[in-house]
Amino acid sequence: MRIGLVVDSACDLPADFLAANDITILPITVRIGEAVLADHRNEQATLEFLHAQIAERGAEAETMPFTVQQIQDLFLKKLVIDYDYVFCMTITRTRSPIFDNAMQASFAILNEYRPIRAAAGNDTPFSLRVIDTQNLFSAEGILPVEAVRLRAAGEGPPKIRARLEHLAMHTHGYLVPRDLYYIRNRARKKGDRSVSLFSAAIGTALDIKPVLHAHRGETGPVAKIKGFDAAVQTVFEFSARRVAAGLLTPTLCLCYGGELEEMRALPGYQQLRDACRANNVDVYESVMSLTGMVNVGKGAVVVGFAAEPHVFG
Repeated sequence: MRIGLVVDSACDLPADFLAANDITILPITVRIGEAVLADHRNEQATLEFLHAQIAERGAEAETMPFTVQQIQDLFLKKLVIDYDYVFCMTITRTRSPIFDNAMQASFAILNEYRPIRAAAGNDTPFSLRVIDTQNLFSAEGILPVEAVRLRAAGEGPPKIRARLEHLAMHTHGYLVPRDLYYIRNRARKKGDRSVSLFSAAIGTALDIKPVLHAHRGETGPVAKIKGFDAAVQTVFEFSARRVAAGLLTPTLCLCYGGELEEMRALPGYQQLRDACRANNVDVYESVMSLTGMVNVGKGAVVVGFAAEPHVFG
């Protein structure tokens, strides 16, 4: 059986991994003033756009995910021909309409695929499953990496589906933003009042950085630490301890809102890489998607992994 994998462009995985494993991307378009870029996970294009636009006006950006019709067209023109079963894994539905759009599109796809496949010489059924990863950015990458592993091992759709849905409930993302004012302004642009002007002003004045935890569709602070480097170091060292304690998959994903060499120079990074190497955990590093950067600001760090319930600290 030919199994296809689809993610949205907010899923932070290296472009070469996505290409090598034929993972299809649902692009998210970003508009800042007159500048428009469809995010296809091209790291160089993202960095160029970042340096030109986001630092000044990123909080004003509009992000436009694939519509129901665009998803439907992608499947009916290509995916129902190339594959027999497709897993479409999306950023958490609490932060984006992509999951709901894909679910709505799936009904039309399953109603209309038969003559298209028949014309391509294939009369067998086609199926698809839309899965909410319940997370975002690099933490969203845990599921497609596992799907690639299971597909390569010859597992069928029922086992892959059950595994991915289980992992979605146990994936954790830890995010450290650089600029609380940016987070506040971006949140206000989207109608989210969770970051007040007062807290942003106090946090910036005292150089206090929150550690945000994303899990099961919810995102909230689990720590407040003085200094960006110290906050990132705390997250890296904590993640290294989780790796040593045992993860649910041999995978850890990292993304950074800028050049990766900057992230690799941050304190605690090498300790985390050493822990992953010692415990046979594969590390996937990528420049944060343009979508991610316009939402949390440049210079943010995200660590994602799947693990049993735990307390940060």
